[in-house]
Amino acid sequence: MSRKLVTLDDFTIDQTRQFPKATGQLSSLLRDIGLACKIINKQVNKAGLVDIIGQFGATNIQGEEQMKLDVYADETLINVLKRSEDCAGIASEENDDFVAFDDEYSHNSKYVVLFDPLDGSSNIDVNAPIGTIFVIYKRVTPLGQAVTAEDFLQDGSKLMAAGYVIYGSSTMLVYATRLGVNGFTLEPSIGEFCLSHPNMQVKENGKIYSLNQGNTCKFETATQQFLDYCMEDNKDEGRPYSHRYIGSMVADLHRTLIKGGIFLYPADKKNKNGKLRLMYECNPMAFIIEAAGGMASTGTERVLDVNPTELHQRVPIYIGSKNMVQQALSYIVE
Repeated sequence: MSRKLVTLDDFTIDQTRQFPKATGQLSSLLRDIGLACKIINKQVNKAGLVDIIGQFGATNIQGEEQMKLDVYADETLINVLKRSEDCAGIASEENDDFVAFDDEYSHNSKYVVLFDPLDGSSNIDVNAPIGTIFVIYKRVTPLGQAVTAEDFLQDGSKLMAAGYVIYGSSTMLVYATRLGVNGFTLEPSIGEFCLSHPNMQVKENGKIYSLNQGNTCKFETATQQFLDYCMEDNKDEGRPYSHRYIGSMVADLHRTLIKGGIFLYPADKKNKNGKLRLMYECNPMAFIIEAAGGMASTGTERVLDVNPTELHQRVPIYIGSKNMVQQALSYIVE
């Protein structure tokens, strides 16, 4: 290879050196999450060869059918983070409540992790892209004791890091801190995530809109008007836009981050408060997109400013290129 490989470990250590008082716990925690996702990736690549596709036969807290890989990914992340010395507890989209790790190391760990272990479960059986989403908060309760709900129910503006792993034609880990957004591609020959997309930035304008357009009749008037705008033939303004929808938030927003565009999952007649989860999907993706120069809104406020009241709270979301999100919001204001 013509350039030096920079692994995820190398990169996080270099970033830690920029802060003399840093303990290295956050960097170590990111590496642990990367390890869990490499284990999940190995099983994802076996789908169809072993008995891990199809429904698990149970439902999660939202009443949704769990897939076998959902359960496997959830258990993998929990087991790896439980053995980590840098994680005080976790909350998962697949579980009713948070889990506080009850040991001396965990009681003195500074961070908690929330995650959607396998986003886009409906894509598993058809071999379409899926992913893992995670977010890291610094605990607010004192060290030396088990974490409580207060440590998990924090505004998105207070999070320390967020990221996702997309399992597609290649496996990529993208994570953001307040220093920026960087992407790492898994090099299978050495089993390491290597820096491939440094300092990722989302374009201010895009030509792609992404949502489940089959629900148009259920959308509120403002959303329908924005869709009309997207489909309007106006060559001077570069429209009509192209419609792309994979059905996995990770996959759709990964494309949005790289190519520009807007992803919408608005409220509708069936889901008055939206459908996507604030803590496991919207907050981490909003943090990543904002760190890359984009914008994320519920339609009435910045996603990262929403005050969470429960772990499985849902919100609408308009996220992506800043100018496209602002255009969508203009119809709501009107």
